[in-house]
Amino acid sequence: MSGPLPVRIVGSAGQAITEAAQWWAVNRPKAPDALAVELERAIQLLASQPLIGARARNAKLAGVRRLHLPRVHYHLYYRVTSNPDVVEIFALWHTSRGTSPDLR
Repeated sequence: MSGPLPVRIVGSAGQAITEAAQWWAVNRPKAPDALAVELERAIQLLASQPLIGARARNAKLAGVRRLHLPRVHYHLYYRVTSNPDVVEIFALWHTSRGTSPDLR
């Protein structure tokens, strides 16, 4: 692997990210862009250090990892594939949910 990997948002993750960002902008007036900023940082980090996240224990899909975004209390669920080398984001999940997303 040389250079940063492409990051692809797949499945319903794009919709979850859009909905969370819209909610955050309305309901967090002191930091309306905090979620967007944290997601951008996380995506850049995953592109350059894709194995940084912890292995997701309850995911049925092989190779899933999660990265905690502590400022906004979300996890990004993702995996790294080869051929082509890419980081695939499967879910944005709030830590208060108490469960993990159903990733198959």
